[in-house]
Amino acid sequence: MQEVKTLIQQFQLLPHPEGGYYKETYRSNGEIAQTALPSSFSGNRNFSTAIYFLLEKGNFSAFHKIKSDECWHFYAGQTLLVHIINEAGILQTIKLGNNILDNETFQFVVPANCWFASEPALNTEYSFVGCTVSPGFDFLDFELAKATELIALYPQHKEIIKRMCRQ
Repeated sequence: MQEVKTLIQQFQLLPHPEGGYYKETYRSNGEIAQTALPSSFSGNRNFSTAIYFLLEKGNFSAFHKIKSDECWHFYAGQTLLVHIINEAGILQTIKLGNNILDNETFQFVVPANCWFASEPALNTEYSFVGCTVSPGFDFLDFELAKATELIALYPQHKEIIKRMCRQ
């Protein structure tokens, strides 16, 4: 699709390890000292980071988790489904988009340490969104799910986990 190619070129998007394309657009100069963060963090973190994120039809962002809250913002395209398994094992699907009459939302925060994945909704050509992370994102805080391990934790969600994992 031409719009997807244009977005990739215009915003210099790169392939993301979890699927889709991304470009970091902001990383605060200020940092939070490791001593002020929960013990799970292995070093200082920037106050905040932000990226553009693009998923096209037929692609998905695999289940993963990070140690910070992640605020998703809808920009263009059609509906993006964000699937979240919280620490209690409850699955929730958020519709990120601009059709408020269909219960879509422009923003949603995925809490720290929740497993989450995303995919374009049925009949969606692409979703162009943004993600803001605080404390700022660091790949040291990123864990990509292995389907067998995630299914062992949450067998009730086996089908979506199998569909939304790359390992």
